[in-house]
Amino acid sequence: MNAPSPLATDTVTLVTGASGFVGGRLARRLLGAGRRVRAVARSPLSELAALGAETMRADIADPAAMDAACRGVGTVFHAAARVGVWGPRVAFERTNIGGAQAIVAGCRTHGVARLVFTSSPSVVFCDADLAGVDEAQPRGTDFPADYPRTKAEAERLILAAHEPGRLATCALRPHLIWGVGDQNLIPRVVARARAGRLRIVGAGKNVVDLTHVENVVDAHLDAERALAAPACPAGGCAYFITNGEPVVLWDWINDLLGRLDVPPVTRRISLANARRIGAVCEALWSTLRLRGEPPMTRFVASELAKDHWFRIDAARRDLGYAPRVTMAQGLDELVRTLR
Repeated sequence: MNAPSPLATDTVTLVTGASGFVGGRLARRLLGAGRRVRAVARSPLSELAALGAETMRADIADPAAMDAACRGVGTVFHAAARVGVWGPRVAFERTNIGGAQAIVAGCRTHGVARLVFTSSPSVVFCDADLAGVDEAQPRGTDFPADYPRTKAEAERLILAAHEPGRLATCALRPHLIWGVGDQNLIPRVVARARAGRLRIVGAGKNVVDLTHVENVVDAHLDAERALAAPACPAGGCAYFITNGEPVVLWDWINDLLGRLDVPPVTRRISLANARRIGAVCEALWSTLRLRGEPPMTRFVASELAKDHWFRIDAARRDLGYAPRVTMAQGLDELVRTLR
């Protein structure tokens, strides 16, 4: 068996989902380090092109496009995904599962040495509190939404593709990614709070992990280096990635809102009622084919009310991961940009 390929920073590095929050930040970090970057997304990437990236507009699930994208590449960072709590099942399956299959095929055809997959902790969803669990927690089997279901299958496919001496793979599971430049998580929370449409679900004491985007990028680069090392234990494994500073979710949200001069969230709804409302909304959106996402789903209700925090000992040990931006530092920076 051949030894793992050493990490050569002068070869092309492929980043899928380069128009997204994580993929875009990762591509910029690589370019800033003098790396040759091929950035792939379905939307234009003019800013990355101006920074020196080779850009491709392509469908991640198109095998021919991914075959071309993987040509001459040493490392693939697969960050592209269809995200969200609602949408056509076939769209989630095509992008998340079909995309994983196309990327693995391209890597195998062109002898790519390393594949780092941006997964999600939602792959271990079990509709129960997840308090301090580690990678021994099995992937879920009964998902109430297509996003975690298809991400779980994509993770399984990519980890199964690990082949020592040929293609080294691993998966990272960053939880609730936030920071300056986020256009989804924090802006939506703040907008709903300003509109008076945010409710505490459940008792409001659930503990969760969040992960600053710069720490997420660090973890991807740590994983790449680890996969290039001889006898690396990371091959074929998944890792939870967080800030390592769990917070009481609703206290943290109200702290953020207070700094932005937005009234705190005080109105509550029980988890049982939120789930009932979610089930009704799902039925209406399915039956009437309404556009956009429902205001509540069963999956969202559970995520807002239950504990979701994870041990990162394995990532520290195997990848050398160490959260660099603290929750306090990240919040101070974010508030300055949102005022």
